[in-house]
Amino acid sequence: MGETKVIFLDIDGTLIGDDYSPEPARNIIMWLKDNGFEIVFNSSKTWAEQEYYRKALNIRSPFIVENGSAIYVPEDYFPFEISAPRRKSYYVLEFGERYHKIKSILEGISEEFGLKYYGNSTIKEIMSFTGLPKKLAMLAMIREYSETVFQWNNEGFISVLELNDLRVSKGSRFFNIHGRVDKGKAALVLISLYQKIGRVRTYAVGDAPNDFPLLDVVDNPYLVGHLTHPRAKNINSIEELREVVL
Repeated sequence: MGETKVIFLDIDGTLIGDDYSPEPARNIIMWLKDNGFEIVFNSSKTWAEQEYYRKALNIRSPFIVENGSAIYVPEDYFPFEISAPRRKSYYVLEFGERYHKIKSILEGISEEFGLKYYGNSTIKEIMSFTGLPKKLAMLAMIREYSETVFQWNNEGFISVLELNDLRVSKGSRFFNIHGRVDKGKAALVLISLYQKIGRVRTYAVGDAPNDFPLLDVVDNPYLVGHLTHPRAKNINSIEELREVVL
C-alpha cells in the first residue's frame, strides 16, 4: 500500500483572508487534491463554520475543531469503525471542555476584565469585532468547546482562566479559550488512525502561535508570515505550497 499524504490546514489567516471568502483558496485546494493530499482543516473555527468551508471547497476528509477540542470523522471515511459517539453523520472524538462551563467562568470575570466574546456580544458586535459577514457570524456563535475573546482591558484574565483549568491560546488576532487541548494533540490522534491503513507523511500550514503545537508534530511544517518556529519553513502565502511540498 502506498503512502498517504495528510496536510493539516489552519483556516483564518492561512487559507482565507480578511474577507473570509473561500474563493481565493479554491485553486490551492484543487492543486492539493490533484497531487494526492488528504486535506484536514485544523482550526479554532467551530463545526458549523468548518462545514461551510468544506462544502464550499468540496472537502470530505476529517477535520479538527476549536483548537483541537474534537475530531470529526465522516462515518464512511476509514475502512474500519471508530470507538467514538456518532453525531451528524460523523464519529466525534472529543477532548475539549464543554462550552457551557467555559462560558460560565467567563461570565464571572467579564466585567472585571472588560471581556467581550461570542457569548456576551450581539450579532452586530461580533460582525464589528471580527469582520465576519452575518451568515458566518451566526455560524461562529454555534459553539461546542471554546470561546473567543475579542476585547479585554488587560491580560490578567489569562491567569484566572488557567487557575480554572482552562487554556488560553493566541490566534491571529484574538484569544481562544478552551480545555487542556491543542491542535497538535488532536492531529496525533488523527494521524494514528491514518496509520492503521498504511504509511503516512504529514504536512501542516499555520500562521499564529496556536498553530505551533501542530507544527511541532508533523513531518513538514510551514508557517505563513513573519513569525518564526524552530522547525517550520516560512512562506509568504499558502500558494507557495506549490513550490515547496513536492
